[in-house]
Amino acid sequence: MNQQFYKNMALWVVILVVILLLVTMLRQEQSEPPDIAFSEFLTDLEEGRIEEVTIEEGSIKGKLSDGGEFTTYAPVITEELLSELRTGEVRVNAQPKDEGSFWRQILIMWFPLLLFIGLWVFFIRQMQSGGGKAMSFGKSKARMLTENETRVTFADVAGIEESKFELEEIIAFLSEPKKFTRLGGRIPKGVLLVGPPGTGKTLLARAVAGEASVPFFSISGSDFVEMFVGVGASRVRDLFLQGKKHAPCIIFIDEIDAVGRHRGAGLGGGHDEREQTLNQLLVEMDGFESNEGVILVAATNRPDVLDPALLRPGRFDRRVVVPRPDLRGRLEILKIHTRRVPLADDVDLELQARGTPGFVGADLQNLVNEAALLAARHDASQVSYEDFENAKDKVVLGTERRSMIMSEQDKRITAYHEAGHALVAILTPEHSDPVHKVTIIPRGMALGVTQTLPVEDRLNYTRDQIVAIIRHAMGGRAAEELIFDHLSTGASNDLEQATGWAHRMICQYGMSDVMGPVSYGESGGDVFLGRDMVQRKDYSEKKAEQIDEEIALLLNRLYDEAKQLLVDNRDVLDRIAEALLERETLETSDLAQLLKGEPLPALAPPSEATDAEDPKHPSKPERKRDISGGEIPDPEPMPG
Repeated sequence: MNQQFYKNMALWVVILVVILLLVTMLRQEQSEPPDIAFSEFLTDLEEGRIEEVTIEEGSIKGKLSDGGEFTTYAPVITEELLSELRTGEVRVNAQPKDEGSFWRQILIMWFPLLLFIGLWVFFIRQMQSGGGKAMSFGKSKARMLTENETRVTFADVAGIEESKFELEEIIAFLSEPKKFTRLGGRIPKGVLLVGPPGTGKTLLARAVAGEASVPFFSISGSDFVEMFVGVGASRVRDLFLQGKKHAPCIIFIDEIDAVGRHRGAGLGGGHDEREQTLNQLLVEMDGFESNEGVILVAATNRPDVLDPALLRPGRFDRRVVVPRPDLRGRLEILKIHTRRVPLADDVDLELQARGTPGFVGADLQNLVNEAALLAARHDASQVSYEDFENAKDKVVLGTERRSMIMSEQDKRITAYHEAGHALVAILTPEHSDPVHKVTIIPRGMALGVTQTLPVEDRLNYTRDQIVAIIRHAMGGRAAEELIFDHLSTGASNDLEQATGWAHRMICQYGMSDVMGPVSYGESGGDVFLGRDMVQRKDYSEKKAEQIDEEIALLLNRLYDEAKQLLVDNRDVLDRIAEALLERETLETSDLAQLLKGEPLPALAPPSEATDAEDPKHPSKPERKRDISGGEIPDPEPMPG
């Protein structure tokens, strides 16, 4: 890019210099003395008004006695003319012919045309090299990265060890192809990376190129599709042509579902340009011409919409799943993203990894970045545990709404609501996740939050665990009814999650004794009933009524169980609520003390805060972090 910039600058400098020279020469031509007729010259000579002449092969320049200058042309410089000049005591100078005047005339005549042609060629080349300009529709927009440009290796990728292992064979082929071909083997031509957004598919593809030290062409699937039919196919041909020139290499197509959708499936409607582009891609991957040394790596989070011809053997031979990282993977990812971040002594990356189930690599990078920004905001020299906790709350729940004005009644209702959630979870420890934090500080759309933290990642949920999740969700509403003898809208999200879990238990997981081990799912597809469109079900209306009754019975039973737990432990509920009203946030150690009936340590008044790094934020009492507690679950966790 810098070389191209300097080339363009040099060309414009040359053009400017030539223009300045032309202007200078034109000015010199304009400053020449006026031409006079040869007869006038003879008359002035006879009358003695000529003082000096310069003869240059027919061209005569001279100076008059009154100071004026003139030029004229003599057909032949005769002896008589020279004799007259000597007789008139005129000073005579003789010079050879000025060859520069001839070239000056040529330059004046041809320079405008040459300048126009040069500018036209320059702009045409600029349009062709711009990638997407008027003269480069069929050129590929792929960007080539060499090993010297921001090289990424497997050391920069963590949390997806199985995916890295599957791609090591591709690296070995690119580095030592004869090892595989000598036995008649054929390396896969295409590798499809499948996984949720943010799991590191693009980073993994770049790491493969970095490990093999080969060129890496990167392009998006949407870069092939234009408004003109045939442009995408031309770009595919140009892309593979570039790949052959730089073989062995890797061609990476991100979001390939933009161009590789199932043909004729009605997904997104008919699209001739996209189908022509897909056809050309199929031909290039497994056509008459072999693309030895060119490996196509593509990424998508929608493999279900890809055309079957794209996934058959000989094209995308290998499908590599890039999953969400587990606990160990999240810990390794956090270590990579905190390499350049100064961490305080109280930061435990393992605790942060346990507190982020369901987070992908992009989420964890954003978490570390938000924590660093929060620390920099109050001029701290290191990122502390408190910064990570605030960043996690901000990422998961939203920014604190400190400016929100809540009445004392609303604050009290919120405190008892969250205390109900926390106490129900604490009193059912065998199946519920441990409570990590309870707060009544409004964040995002929530007035308060009770965060639970699973001890380990879950791949499956048992019926008792799902029942505990529903009972925990009912704790807030049960506490409101018990204390205030009325119901509020604060439990709407809790009821939505509880109902969703109950419906899945009965209809999908077969966990109902009444309905039995049967899956009552939707058959897919909408039908018109009169003027209304309804979802078609694969079970009868009578069975639907039984399902509704079973869901209602389950929810009512668990609601009564949650309420009874709070009635039996009313004193603990009051202590937790009062502590929330006083402190706004309680953590695992605080809840453990309240459950035992022990008083919490007194808060330091704001005037006694002595935080050297952040004088604006009062210091908090020393926190006894109990890492046996759990962390923030997914907003709506789903069983594996």
